[in-house]
Amino acid sequence: MRKLNLTFVLLLLAPLASLAQQPAKVYKWVDENGTLHYGDSIPAKYAELPKEVLNDHGVTVENLEGKKTPEQIEAERLEKERVAAIELQRRADQALLATYLSVDEILMHRDRRVELFQAQSRVTELYLRNLERRMQKLRNEASNFQPYSMDSDAPMIPRELAEDIRLTKDIVARHERNLQKFQADEQQIIARFDGDISRFKTLKGID
Repeated sequence: MRKLNLTFVLLLLAPLASLAQQPAKVYKWVDENGTLHYGDSIPAKYAELPKEVLNDHGVTVENLEGKKTPEQIEAERLEKERVAAIELQRRADQALLATYLSVDEILMHRDRRVELFQAQSRVTELYLRNLERRMQKLRNEASNFQPYSMDSDAPMIPRELAEDIRLTKDIVARHERNLQKFQADEQQIIARFDGDISRFKTLKGID
């Protein structure tokens, strides 16, 4: 029984002995007036200041950041954005060089993409011309009715004709928006490929 009690006491004392062997931390910091301080703890009023942790030989083993100013936070944000942009450019360069072997290949790919948008534009333009002819026919028919007729005695436009005009106008407007989008997409594709060509030449050292 005595042996069991002795073992229990030793187990209790072991963590305490381990703690006793650990050196106490010494902190070093400079206050807002430029005065240097040392201590085994940080007073609350200095908690937000940057500080150093020293070992038994007075050598700095750790730096603890203080509270960051808005300027420091903004500078760190900008630096992260800069590093991210560099990494994105590096990946884009790798993909560009892995995809194309020459400027001619880039031009060929560009022309194929542009042709798709041009074909969509041509189909849409043809459809719009047909819609404009239909719209003109509807306007001519509507000119015999109020409110399009100059004759004050003309009857009101039939509901079916008015609805046909409204729907045709909506379809024309929708296809006009599509045509503008196709044309804008074509210009964006050209600009993107022009940028790829310029970057490819830079990476390959081509004049």
